Amino acid sequence: MNEPVLVLNGNYEPINVCTTKRAMGLILADKATVLENGRGVIRTVSREYERPSVIRLGYVVRRPRPRVRLCKREILRRDGHRCQYCGREMGQLTIDHIEPRFRGGPHSWENLVAACPQCNRRKGGRRLAEARMTLLRQPFEPRPTARYLFGRHGNGCEAWTKYLEGW
Repeated sequence: MNEPVLVLNGNYEPINVCTTKRAMGLILADKATVLENGRGVIRTVSREYERPSVIRLGYVVRRPRPRVRLCKREILRRDGHRCQYCGREMGQLTIDHIEPRFRGGPHSWENLVAACPQCNRRKGGRRLAEARMTLLRQPFEPRPTARYLFGRHGNGCEAWTKYLEGW
């Protein structure tokens, strides 16, 4: 009952990922309908229900455009879990401010990169030119596409693909 279910707005826009239990609550309250059933059925004493993998709300929820949250996990994901100075792929990466905070550098997508501990110590509190270091690629804010926001929850669920592609 804790498997992820893709929730679509009334206009088929992906808006959330919830558990099967929450999805079943929405379906039984007639707030949503099952669009894709790739997981069999849920049996109760008196009925059988389709186990949803994609549901659609019966109404349109107005909401602002989503943005990718600025956090360590998302920075590492954007940078492919690689040090942006030496290119090493490792599990123990840190976050480095390109322009140090104490020198007026902002805490923003364009100023933060993943760095291995060795490169982060080597750079220290200096600017790139002062440390004689270069970036492998310029940092950027990731586009909040449906695939980027919700794709990791699907774990290769083919039923989600056609709903995530259009947005």
